[in-house]
Amino acid sequence: MEPVLLSVTSRTAAFELIDADGPLLDAPLDVRLNGEAAGRTARAVFTLDELQPGRDYAVRVGDGPETAFRTKEETAALDVRRFGAQGDGIHDDTGALQAAIAACPAGGTVMVPPGLWSCGPLFLKSGVTIYLQSGATLCGHAGRGSYPILPGRIERSGGPDLFLGSWEGDPDDSYASLLTGIGVEDAAIVGGGVIDGNAAAGDWWDHPKEKLEARRPRTLFLNDCRNVLVQGVTVRNSPAWTIHPLFSRELRFHGLIIENPKDSPNTDGLDPESCEDVEIVGVRFSVGDDCIAIKSGKIFLGKLLKRPSRNIRIRRCLMEHGHGAVVIGSEMAGGVRDVEVSHCLFRQTDRGLRIKTRRGRGADGVIDTIVLSHVRMDRVADPFVVNCFYFCDPDGKSDYVQNRAPMPVDERTPEVRNIRFEHVEATGARHAACYLLGLTERPITGVVIRDVHVAFDKDAEPAPPAMACNVEPLARAGYVLINVENPVIENATAAGAVGPLFRELGDQES
Repeated sequence: MEPVLLSVTSRTAAFELIDADGPLLDAPLDVRLNGEAAGRTARAVFTLDELQPGRDYAVRVGDGPETAFRTKEETAALDVRRFGAQGDGIHDDTGALQAAIAACPAGGTVMVPPGLWSCGPLFLKSGVTIYLQSGATLCGHAGRGSYPILPGRIERSGGPDLFLGSWEGDPDDSYASLLTGIGVEDAAIVGGGVIDGNAAAGDWWDHPKEKLEARRPRTLFLNDCRNVLVQGVTVRNSPAWTIHPLFSRELRFHGLIIENPKDSPNTDGLDPESCEDVEIVGVRFSVGDDCIAIKSGKIFLGKLLKRPSRNIRIRRCLMEHGHGAVVIGSEMAGGVRDVEVSHCLFRQTDRGLRIKTRRGRGADGVIDTIVLSHVRMDRVADPFVVNCFYFCDPDGKSDYVQNRAPMPVDERTPEVRNIRFEHVEATGARHAACYLLGLTERPITGVVIRDVHVAFDKDAEPAPPAMACNVEPLARAGYVLINVENPVIENATAAGAVGPLFRELGDQES
């Protein structure tokens, strides 16, 4: 197989085996670097580290052809131990680590060697790469007193307000994340090390919905950042959403491992919010909530800033466990456009591709051009769900949100259009092969279901496939399309389905 260079820094590189069917190889393959053994890979996206700046290299995987590449030049390499960091898991290394970041010149690398580096939040710097070498773990402090608070909103005279802290689509005071970037450009976090939010050691998961002085931190938070690379590292045990980019662009997430306990509350894996030009390739997820959730503000910020999430590419990712593999919404008042998911494997998530919206998200809340193709799903209860009556928020079960009679189409009405499911195989499904629930007054348009093959778990028990009021519990239902206008369905099957393979109806008929 031929490795294609995805990203390169002065010390690391990431590659994609584009001939692989999905995120995993049939069998591990040897990796050779300049003719010498450099390990093995069982993943279609892999990383190399311990490279030297400004050097020419050639990498080969198995019996495939060589790929030549050159590492970037480096202005300086700053070892955090020179700044007093201990790395023994006992001393507080926050000040020393932050000093190394602050002192590093643009184009330089902050070297974090093997060790357990105990710290509070660290703030990233433009032009600086943080290199977590294999065996290095950044471990977050357990106590809230170590975490500065980012104000949700700061009013400014003569300019737009500044939004720093964020919580579920709204500006809100939030604790700074273990790694925080605000207005950072041309930065990177790379290597074979670990970023550990250490949430279980504190009380972050004890009262997940309560605001205790401020909202829970993420593990990596990028606010108004540009051209940031996160490559190779493992990010785990997050207090809340694991990686949360907000108002940012030109982001690359390559070859990561993101893992949180299955029962950890609201620990989404990677949530781009009002972001554009995002590439998520070769990431392995196992989390306590959604693996990837794409957002653009709940209502206030979506209407005020009108910043959609758009041009997002998700490829060769492995989603294991979690509520949804790839989720859009429900905080999407700024819209979500042009999302492509391909060559992924979803394994034992509650849902595969899930779209959540509701009345009130607004006219800017347009979900447009979402494509899922060449994806395999294994024991995913509901492979495809679009729910335009999602009962979130305090008013989520109100008559305005949940009434199935047509409501006026106005400035509060969102829209879902141009959704394509193509070349998908799903085994072990439980409730419905596909469940699309559009607004009565604004049906879903532009739906294409082509070459989709679903097989059901014969022991499936009935359950509602969508979180909306008055949704019928289903087991082994086929393709249920409610308020979907002129769908195109070609070569779609559902082995083991009970009842009609296709149900196309208006909501009041259901």
